[in-house]
Amino acid sequence: MKSLLLNPVLNKEFKLRLRSFKSYLGILIYLLVLGTIGIGFIFLTTMNARMGYFRPEESRVMFMVLSMVQLALILFMTPGLTAGVISGERERQTLNMLLTTKQSSGSIIIGKLLSSLSFLLLIIVASLPLYSITFLFGGVAPGTILATFGLYLVTILTIGSLGVMFSTLIRKTIVAMITTYGVALFLTAFTAFLAMLSIQFLSLGGPNQAQNPIPYLLLMGNPAAVLITVFEPSMQKELLDQSGISIPLWISYLFTCALLITSSLWISIAKLRPNMKGKRSKRPKE
Repeated sequence: MKSLLLNPVLNKEFKLRLRSFKSYLGILIYLLVLGTIGIGFIFLTTMNARMGYFRPEESRVMFMVLSMVQLALILFMTPGLTAGVISGERERQTLNMLLTTKQSSGSIIIGKLLSSLSFLLLIIVASLPLYSITFLFGGVAPGTILATFGLYLVTILTIGSLGVMFSTLIRKTIVAMITTYGVALFLTAFTAFLAMLSIQFLSLGGPNQAQNPIPYLLLMGNPAAVLITVFEPSMQKELLDQSGISIPLWISYLFTCALLITSSLWISIAKLRPNMKGKRSKRPKE
């Protein structure tokens, strides 16, 4: 823990990121997008209501809309912040200089990951006042808000670890970024599409169809599906009944994310430094 707090890579990245005007501009744009969606939702709802009231049920819908939009923004921003942390150093020809320091491979990878994700966490924390609107009108339990932000944290760590891994394995930043976006798209849209197809095929068998765990297994790594089950527990119950699995989807999601984070960081640390032993063994003896 002490080595993490005294990590020079992490301290340098913190200072450089917070000195940039683009960081504050990014936070401003992020909050403007969420604020515009929230205020626009309230305006449209009150305009269409007969008495002009904003009911607690509508506040719950607004919270769900803001949460899904924020999850989409997280999935969009995380690859851009993490997929170039190592490949960018390689393109600037500063990676070899970084590797000659006393910092271990694990310290460099963890420092790069945390410095990139800390900015995204700062943006999420800055959006908390917007969610206070739901407390003003009611309709959302505090446990739901905590579960939502916990899901954000796990998703950020997972996509960020994958971005660092691809940044380590791939030399070009643009290629690493596209690959990370592709994996994020696969975990969300593609798995949801396959799950919907499998559910449609199962529905063709009639009411006496056998239980099939395929939709559940496909959605184990889908953050959007887990977020929907947090909002609508009845959908999770229906999914568990169809699959015959009694484990809640969010527990399987945590297990899947833990596996992805561990394997991605391990590969990144192992592949950061070139393997010089094999090259030395191939040298001819004098």
